[in-house]
Amino acid sequence: MPVVVVSGTDTEIGKTMVTAAVAALAASAGRSVALLKPAQTGLAPGEEGDVALAGRLAGPVATFELARFPDPLAPDTAARRAGAEPVRPVDVAEAAQKLAAEHDLVLVEGAGGLLVRFDGEGGTLADAARLLGAPVLVVVRAGLGTLNATALTAEALEHRGVGALGAVIGSWPNSPDLAQRCNLVDLPAVSGMPLLGALPQGAGALAPAGFRAAAAGWLAPTLGGTWDADAFSARFAPQDARGA
Repeated sequence: MPVVVVSGTDTEIGKTMVTAAVAALAASAGRSVALLKPAQTGLAPGEEGDVALAGRLAGPVATFELARFPDPLAPDTAARRAGAEPVRPVDVAEAAQKLAAEHDLVLVEGAGGLLVRFDGEGGTLADAARLLGAPVLVVVRAGLGTLNATALTAEALEHRGVGALGAVIGSWPNSPDLAQRCNLVDLPAVSGMPLLGALPQGAGALAPAGFRAAAAGWLAPTLGGTWDADAFSARFAPQDARGA
């Protein structure tokens, strides 16, 4: 997979940390990695954006940001308010293809959820993934409400003919409640996507060296790690949920 698109079921869900963890494992395996953020919103020039943060945690990777808009809004709205040209799906696809010619792996991190608008024509990250023929890694919440949001995201991908690589829980709490524990079993069932990892709550607060050392334990072998979905579910999911 030369290009993987990282999206999510919502904003502030852990996409940047998941991107950083996948990049860290690929880089540690000797692959050249590029991180691409098509549209960064809500930050002024000079502030550390998502792609820079992910790169700092991941290690020796290249980072690229196509556009930055100051208002913390959807890319289309933020670009319009800034009086700037929006980033279109074709721009994302062209940039990712150029990076893929020079790197073993390109990770494209979206803004917000899968269908957040990039431009006035309704272009989305899903459209960029379709143009690239790239699979989407979906970052999801652990708790109540995630089943519906994840199922809708999976259905949107299928409707557009875009492949889903799998789902990763962006932040697994230190003391999971009943809904979060049951969701370990229900998420794959309702979405049709395999569960490919769970990052612990507060992972982003780790020092870069600690983040890189721990990343393998957060992600499944598909993503270069050692995390085991069955073992994780056996540890946390209620017995009656596992037997359902």
